[in-house]
Amino acid sequence: MKKLVLFFTFICITITSKAQINEVGFFVGGSNYIGDIGPEQYINPANFMGGFIYKWNMNPRIAIRGTFTYAQISSDDVNATNKARNLRGIGFNNSIKELALGIEFNYFDYNIDDYRQTRTPYIIFEIAAFNYSIVESETAPQQYQYGSKTSFAIPFGIGYKSKLFRDFAIAFELRARYTFKDDLDYNNDQINSLTFGNPNSNDWYVLSGVSLVYTFGRPACYATPY
Repeated sequence: MKKLVLFFTFICITITSKAQINEVGFFVGGSNYIGDIGPEQYINPANFMGGFIYKWNMNPRIAIRGTFTYAQISSDDVNATNKARNLRGIGFNNSIKELALGIEFNYFDYNIDDYRQTRTPYIIFEIAAFNYSIVESETAPQQYQYGSKTSFAIPFGIGYKSKLFRDFAIAFELRARYTFKDDLDYNNDQINSLTFGNPNSNDWYVLSGVSLVYTFGRPACYATPY
């Protein structure tokens, strides 16, 4: 029996020794907000964003991924093509700290240890929690008391990844976040000076960037015998 276990162990190790399952790294790029202030382009990475990423590859097509992202967002009506916004003249700056967990689906089989499978486009579906600043009250005309809030977003995106060299890979991603809030730009219907835009349209933020990851680890294919 022990010889049989050892035999299957050898077969499993031989088969899976080329399938590294963990990826860890960082990403940098740009971010933008879509809402009631400023230009209305969907992709406009004018602010900095960066963070860390971990992936666990279940198989050559599916990976479970987690990310931490820090992103700056800002916008100004002076840059709006919409005439009404341009004349209004509102601007803001905010920052977002986000944790996201989701699934990455590869269009082709992906394995950087196999030269035939070292690149693929992919799609991303996630759920995210993010923290950002809000205006809590107006202490004097145009003077505000700030606080923070945590909310949830539904993120999705697309990407393309490829082996760079040895155990390193590079990826280019575009990730959009639909939030359930309308106050990323400090909109507040309890404060007259901060009541603007469409109250039925929630804010978005978009992350565009490049990631560098290191791949490692082998999948276990048997239980260690007693």
